[in-house]
Amino acid sequence: MGSRPKLPGKPASRTNHLMFRNLRGPIVVSLLLTFSIIEPLAPIGVAQQQPQRERRVAPTASPSPSPSRSPTPDDVSDSPAQPSQVPPAVQQRPTASTTRTLADLQARILEILRRPQLAPATIGIKVASLETGKVLFEQNANKLLSPASNMKLYTVAAGLDRLSPDYRFVTSVYAAANPDASGIVHGDLTIYGRGDPSIAARFNGDYFKGIDDLAARIAAAGVKQVAGDLVGDESYFSGLPYGSGWQWEDLQWGFGAEVSALSVNDNLVNLSISPGRQVGAPAIVSTDLPDPLLTINNHLTTAARGTKRNLLVHRGLDSDVVEIQGSMALDDAGFSGRLGVARPALLFIYLLRSSLAKKGVMVSGKSRTVAPYLSAIRANTAPASGLVELTNLPSPPFSLIAAQTLKPSQNLYAELILRTLGRVVPLSNPNAIDVARTSESNGVEVVRAFLREAGVDASALSLSDGSGLSRDDMVTADATLQLLTYMRRHRYANAFRDALPIAGVDGTIRNRMKGTPAQNNLRAKTGELRSASSLSGFVTTAAGEELVFSIMVNNYPDGVNPPSICIDPIAVLLASFAGHS
Repeated sequence: MGSRPKLPGKPASRTNHLMFRNLRGPIVVSLLLTFSIIEPLAPIGVAQQQPQRERRVAPTASPSPSPSRSPTPDDVSDSPAQPSQVPPAVQQRPTASTTRTLADLQARILEILRRPQLAPATIGIKVASLETGKVLFEQNANKLLSPASNMKLYTVAAGLDRLSPDYRFVTSVYAAANPDASGIVHGDLTIYGRGDPSIAARFNGDYFKGIDDLAARIAAAGVKQVAGDLVGDESYFSGLPYGSGWQWEDLQWGFGAEVSALSVNDNLVNLSISPGRQVGAPAIVSTDLPDPLLTINNHLTTAARGTKRNLLVHRGLDSDVVEIQGSMALDDAGFSGRLGVARPALLFIYLLRSSLAKKGVMVSGKSRTVAPYLSAIRANTAPASGLVELTNLPSPPFSLIAAQTLKPSQNLYAELILRTLGRVVPLSNPNAIDVARTSESNGVEVVRAFLREAGVDASALSLSDGSGLSRDDMVTADATLQLLTYMRRHRYANAFRDALPIAGVDGTIRNRMKGTPAQNNLRAKTGELRSASSLSGFVTTAAGEELVFSIMVNNYPDGVNPPSICIDPIAVLLASFAGHS
């Protein structure tokens, strides 16, 4: 995609689409990526390493022997649109070692925690029996630590409690009146989003199915022509389209995708770059999902075999222009990465317009969006009074969305859940709401209120966003353990447990702890940021006792991999424990 296709109704200027654009214009996002390889894999090495993802890479072949980390984000999944997560070479497989007394178990855990590589780190850990309530082990359990994606446990638990597993997000189609006898809608056709994450290939394996389903419903409502604009209204949420405490270097990539009430395909495109057919030829650049708003300026050239990769990918914040520069060897295995899209609601409308045209529904006006992110929260749930809902598209039940949030650790979905909580759940203490009254800040207060009901002292925690991508989030192993204990006895306990990744089976731990007693047993949420790694959940011991645990490791040096050095070995010890609490 070297140039921007011309589509009907495309505005000459986008200044009307985003009221806050001038607030973000001066900000530029630029990441210099110098890509090489980890052992027999083909991950992407980075000159400035990405701190905001699980340390996971997709295995491919590469001629380069130099080790580095991939910018594969925290939101990798089993979806057809996503590669596999953890190659066996990255994780050391923990070996089972049965302990028969509590003293032996505690001694073995301490032995792991005293490994020299962990000396600079801060480790918070707590393990307890769900049957007896007895604490089997704890260390620094009340220290505030960065949870990374363990933050999603808090958001999803609050979502299940306040929304229920049967809750459905609804995207509505409004007009001033029903279509006339000729099928003409006189005026604009407005698509009003309410944060549905499921209009995505992750849920149905097809990039276009969600959009096509909505278009089919519009056609079935009798609409044959729109004598006005096609409008994407994402004003259901108030506030900025990024999480509080996110860093500028997150925002170019899919794990830092814009948060919009009208989202499509995780608000990202998969970018693929491969060498040309001969030295000196331009590299080959493509995206899996057509984005008519995206312009790719490809200045990447093909270098001689064995040449070290030098790749720059740059998309400015709120920009549809991607600059690709540098060189890639003729025998390079290629690069793939998830690139966040600017203004996802506008992309949604362009994809919908194209789908409507294929169904014979023509739009005579422009394609535009309504996004007053900085406005106060409105009391009504329609874009304006007096409009008629022609049709709507409901999401799958929240229980399925919860699983597609926790298992692949999907950041955008967690943020949409948080903002939905802040939009639809009444607050018992309105004075606690942030003065800006954003959907995010209200959502945080809803989570805090839920935690208080769960017996967690939320006043001691720092809650900033819904996904854990924020560097301001700080929780304790003790608080996480209390939350998990509460959810195990919750009326929606099964929905919560079923949403967690299963060791050696699925989600972010599908390639961890294989061949150990933890496989197909332990259910837990991972978390990874730069120098923050965590795992919290449930495991059944060899004696049949169900345990709840939280392990958080912070402030470890580069080159240290806590999952293989301490987190997974401890988890396997718990699964192997043959004694009783």
